[in-house]
Amino acid sequence: MAAADERSISAAARRLGASASTVSQQLSNLETAVGAPLLERSARPLRLTRAGEIMHRRAQTILAEAAQARAELAMADLAQLTSVRLGMIEDFEADVTPRLLTHMAGQLQDCQFLLETGASHSLHDQLDAQHLDIVVAAQLGDSAEWAETHPLMREGFVVAAPRGLLTGAGDTLDQLRTSPLIHYTTRHYMGRLIAAHLARHAAPIPRRFELDSYHAILALVAQGSGWTILPPLALMRARRFAGEIDVRPLPLAPLTRTIALTARQGVLGNMPAEVAATLAPILQEAVVAPALDRYPFMRDALALL
Repeated sequence: MAAADERSISAAARRLGASASTVSQQLSNLETAVGAPLLERSARPLRLTRAGEIMHRRAQTILAEAAQARAELAMADLAQLTSVRLGMIEDFEADVTPRLLTHMAGQLQDCQFLLETGASHSLHDQLDAQHLDIVVAAQLGDSAEWAETHPLMREGFVVAAPRGLLTGAGDTLDQLRTSPLIHYTTRHYMGRLIAAHLARHAAPIPRRFELDSYHAILALVAQGSGWTILPPLALMRARRFAGEIDVRPLPLAPLTRTIALTARQGVLGNMPAEVAATLAPILQEAVVAPALDRYPFMRDALALL
């Protein structure tokens, strides 16, 4: 299933935490067992054969049944749960995730925790494919019918510019246009959200860099290479640059995103709601309070839900 999803043996190996040779050998063993090739390995990317398509459909059913069995056992007694697969956005990896895992480990003494950190769209894809049990990430639109969603916090996007670029007089957007925009990558949901908002509410803005790292973006801003639009979580992850940048409200219509906990409905009983409740005070202490202390103007744009 990993090879079929990733269309690459090496990518499947990374996802499974195995070597490419091990995955290749397991695939060969499976093909021998079913008596037919399952993948066209010479194709780039890999393609499923007709037998592979049949196996893929049946494997989805097998995995769904296994997940359902696991869910029923978990709901019978969550204290007996042996593993939880948790996906968290990178924004939380230093200040929030360790505290959450410590709390959960205290509640589930014999449980193994498997953590996946990544971009929101990637985590939601893995939840959809049943590779994760719980995801904490930006909402990407309406929830799927099979999902339960617990909104956690709302944050409004802001402008970060080199210290001194923005003055108190004149139009903020005009001042920003004197320097290139350093854009968060449009390969990720957040970058596409920003790009769509700019297209709706602003004339074309010169763009020179497109990066997927908060630290790299804010480092360029700090050295005067341009300005950027980011959420408060990004600023809190890159505090080292706070003294070299100015942060201002977005000089356009407001743009916000919602961070939420999502899980498959009815699979883990009350656990998703309990994890969301556990996260609320952690987010208040580790994210919201420090951000508002540094940037009071965000009070209306950064809040727990």
